[in-house]
Amino acid sequence: MFGLLRLLRPRALPAPTAPHETRATGVLRPVVFGANDGLVSNLALVMGVAGANPEPGIIVLAGIAGLVAGAFSMGVGEYISVQSQQELLGFQLDFQRHQLRHTPDRERAILVEIYRDRGFTREEAERFAERVFEDTEHATRLLIFEEVGLDARSIGSPVAAGIGSFLAFTLGAAVPLVPYLLAHGGLAFGVSLAVSLAALFVLGLAISSLTRRSPLWTGLRQLLLGGAAAGVTYAVGALIGVRL
Repeated sequence: MFGLLRLLRPRALPAPTAPHETRATGVLRPVVFGANDGLVSNLALVMGVAGANPEPGIIVLAGIAGLVAGAFSMGVGEYISVQSQQELLGFQLDFQRHQLRHTPDRERAILVEIYRDRGFTREEAERFAERVFEDTEHATRLLIFEEVGLDARSIGSPVAAGIGSFLAFTLGAAVPLVPYLLAHGGLAFGVSLAVSLAALFVLGLAISSLTRRSPLWTGLRQLLLGGAAAGVTYAVGALIGVRL
């Protein structure tokens, strides 16, 4: 019992000298969560259609359609999301440069007040702001971070995010579909469900590497939630199949 509780605890923090993973996370996040979305959505779709007990070809067609449509939707959505963040950052930087050209004293006063709110004395905050404002571009980026909360380091590449999300979704969505390409009937159903649940647990382990939570707990949570989605859609498919 105590051994299980230890496995469910959050992971230990990295060494104090370890770097933060902002750039890697910008790529890993859409990849890991793209795979998760592909697996969960296509598993639920395949199980829902299988619940209606149609011809095997119908299940394959539904699975392929879900894979293709979902992969493009996920890839385009991730690209637009990250690109929009970059465009917003670009606009805010241009606006901040405009403000610094025309109202530098006002912007310096804003920065001083920000750091006074953080415990600096007025003299310390003014001395800090004076040094920062020696480099206009540095002052621009610091003010945008402090006032708006935007930072290029945490946004990442829209192309990498879009392509990574597309490929990851495709890989995840293929897991419940492939057994139906190789077999049919109860065998395909059982293998599809088993490998999908196993893949959900593995994805949970991958997500735990980003969130630094317990691998066992994150894997079980992923398995239970994805399994619940598959169970609900299967029940809905079976109900509709009986009525049809």
